Amino acid sequence: MSIEEFPCLLPSTRGRRGGVRVVHAITQADLPALAERVGEAGAAFVRESGFRGQVGELALIPGKGGVGAAVLGVRAEADPFQFGTLATSLPPGAWKIALPEGIGPDIAVLGFCLGAYRMPAFGRAAPPDREIARLVVPAGGAAGAEVAHAICMGRDLINAPPNLMGPAELAEAARAVLEPLGARLEIVKGRKLARAYPTVAHVGAGSARAPKVVIARWAGSKAGPKAPLLSLVGKGVCFDTGGYDIKPAAGMLRMKKDMGGAAVMLALARLVIARDLPIRLELRLGCVENSISGTAMRPSDVVVTRSGQTVEIGNTDAEGRLVLCDLLADACDSDPDLLIDAATLTGAARVALGPDLPALFSNDDAVAHAILEAGTGCADPLWRLPLWDDYAAWLRSPVADMNNVAAKPMAGSLTAALFLKKFIKSGVRWAHIDLYAWNDHYRSGRPEGGEIPVLRAVYAALLPILHGRDSTRS
Repeated sequence: MSIEEFPCLLPSTRGRRGGVRVVHAITQADLPALAERVGEAGAAFVRESGFRGQVGELALIPGKGGVGAAVLGVRAEADPFQFGTLATSLPPGAWKIALPEGIGPDIAVLGFCLGAYRMPAFGRAAPPDREIARLVVPAGGAAGAEVAHAICMGRDLINAPPNLMGPAELAEAARAVLEPLGARLEIVKGRKLARAYPTVAHVGAGSARAPKVVIARWAGSKAGPKAPLLSLVGKGVCFDTGGYDIKPAAGMLRMKKDMGGAAVMLALARLVIARDLPIRLELRLGCVENSISGTAMRPSDVVVTRSGQTVEIGNTDAEGRLVLCDLLADACDSDPDLLIDAATLTGAARVALGPDLPALFSNDDAVAHAILEAGTGCADPLWRLPLWDDYAAWLRSPVADMNNVAAKPMAGSLTAALFLKKFIKSGVRWAHIDLYAWNDHYRSGRPEGGEIPVLRAVYAALLPILHGRDSTRS
């Protein structure tokens, strides 16, 4: 997506024309020198208005005929969300941003775009066009627009009503995103899907909307046949009733977001391709609906997975791990240098860490450390939880190799991760991310609705992991 396609952005060439105002991003340490930025009168006005330079605090400074400039309080950190209120709080027109040392222009552009995001109308009468605040993209800021495009694309997918975003629509959305960028894409369905991904088929058996599996492959322009292979897997449950273990009505209200893992992995794949990383990429999305009917899976069913291991269905509402397990086994057949999956998998992870802190599990300490460190550095945090093997015994079944749920009502996110670990080939470096993919309420740069967490953290960690040498597998 070019800068011109973002309604809230203007190319840098516009910055040389008249009528462009400046918003000065300042830290609290910069306050004593504010007059050097906005003049003595402007600094006096800002001080007397009560401005204290707190993060996200905005002060508008009078000028000829209206607002002449603005001041925004920030920390000298790579946190895009501190710029998230600008698009909606600045008066309409063209604006430049003056940044303190320590904050790159891409961060400011990203935050501005994320704050400008609006949920698509989805059939509702769109509000009339109005003039908005627009940011002149500074040198080096275009990279932030690219990240914003990936995130906003993913937000749109999650926010789509479930009647408009079923398995087929999600699969076609992946095609529309990736094929124009040069990826080779296959959509597996019908009997072929049932043979290749029997657990995906079993989850989708109750829905009139048949499951689909997306497989996309791509190689960077500088990636030879031996370039590192990154494999991404996403849970794309477009709506989850819980099946026969049906959710209460309140529990279904946000279940259109149960394809959030697929949206995150698709957004990450798009960013990898757009940046032309020197790697090879494979993406697998399990696009399915968990519904109730005479053909739906039942508690106590036993299904033979792609890997040959058998699973007893202890609970039909634990369908996400069934969607992932065959895709993970398939991904391992390619011997990837790094395998990452993302899923809105367990409520237990939300109970432990809340909505904003995704849970990270990994069989490799170096992989986990790189992702965690990258997340801290770019304000996209995760928290590592253990693959505690002693709990694997809780998944025992008297009639199959394992149950899809634990026998004990504890450590639900851990036992789900341990279930997935059974399908990871020895020697494959793997990270599993259990996330929420939703904002319950508005915050700066994060409007209520679908969200794409971990994208920036994982992206920042990819090349260090794939080109690194040290690893400690558990």
